[in-house]
Amino acid sequence: MTAVPLGAAPTPTTPVRGLVGQLLRDSGYVLFSLPLALVGFVLAVTGISLTAGLLVTTLGLPVLAGTLYVARGLADLERLRLRAVLRQPRVRPVYLTPERGAGFWRRVLTPMRDTQSWLDLLHAFVRLLVTLPTFVVVLVWWALALTGTLYGAYDWAIPRGPDDQDLSQLLGMGDGAGARIALNTAIGLFALFTLPLVARACARIQGAVAYSLLTGVAEMRQRITTLEEQKRAAASAEASALRRLERDIHDGPQQRLVRLAMDLSRARQQLAADPEAARRTLDEAVSQTRDTLDELRALSRGIAPPILVDRGLPSALAALAARALVPTELLVDDELGTSGGRLDPALESTAYFVVAEALTNVAKHSRADACRVEVTRKVGRLEITVVDDGIGGAHLAKGHGLSGIADRVRAAGGTLEVASPTGGPTRIHAELPR
Repeated sequence: MTAVPLGAAPTPTTPVRGLVGQLLRDSGYVLFSLPLALVGFVLAVTGISLTAGLLVTTLGLPVLAGTLYVARGLADLERLRLRAVLRQPRVRPVYLTPERGAGFWRRVLTPMRDTQSWLDLLHAFVRLLVTLPTFVVVLVWWALALTGTLYGAYDWAIPRGPDDQDLSQLLGMGDGAGARIALNTAIGLFALFTLPLVARACARIQGAVAYSLLTGVAEMRQRITTLEEQKRAAASAEASALRRLERDIHDGPQQRLVRLAMDLSRARQQLAADPEAARRTLDEAVSQTRDTLDELRALSRGIAPPILVDRGLPSALAALAARALVPTELLVDDELGTSGGRLDPALESTAYFVVAEALTNVAKHSRADACRVEVTRKVGRLEITVVDDGIGGAHLAKGHGLSGIADRVRAAGGTLEVASPTGGPTRIHAELPR
């Protein structure tokens, strides 16, 4: 076993560069939100007004549908802009769509039956109420920062009358140029140093309102859908494992136990008449007992092998690789077997199952001469890669060995990718969250 490096680290970003970049993103988001908010508000008010005026005719509903579609377009644009502020992937709701071949009025009524379409329209109204004050705050703070820090460069150019009083005079700091420059420069420096915090707070306020209306419900629905898929996958994986275990027990240990019972019954009958034959029958029964125990141990390794529980994932995978029918190279992070680096038991079991099923699939179908297994721990996930030089053609269709791996990985909230062109090689890559 060899520890696998975590890969090349990304180019480091200096704190100052990161702070400036975030400041520009936040400021751009807040300042450009005002024209977009004005456009959305005007279009929403116009659309609702026309709908109210034309509702007595047949034109009111198409106008309302068009208004909802316009609000949806503006909402999609806002979801794209949210990524830079909230640092989260874009989540777009699944909108209702008209059925194929639907008539005109069914197409018109479809967006009106969609809850998210109304939330998009509500955002067009609410957005301006939040955008206007945050826009003013950010703009004023930028103006204070720029004009204050540079005040000493243009103080001489500001015209002053004999009766004019500066802020420095009102505060009792004197009426000279030095007092004016010191006070305005201090105000500018304060605004400059607090500008990243102010811009970030304003951007977060706008982003939170947009997220709650445009993405929050969609993300909750997506999460519910994902959990339902994981539940179904877990049930399917457990059912498949149970059926396989029942089949293996029926075909193996159960048949041997039946034969063992028959041998013991025959030996009892032979004991008085032919002790030598009874001895031979008992020897066969002992052999059957050993074979049955070996098969039961093999079956138990597929459920929860003791070495996985006692010594961790690296040792359990090493035992798998040693028993593999195809020569297997194993690269795994040794820290996964230490007390401080061990994974959650459920995650360990899933990883072991993925590798065990993949190696079984290689042995049965790939006609490979060599196999390579890599298990690496990355930030927030565990990656498992199994590559063989076989004939390829593997896929995730039901009834094939890889479908059980896919169900188990999906039940754990992970992803599975299979690349197996005809002629090989085959690459199975699983990512499990941790």
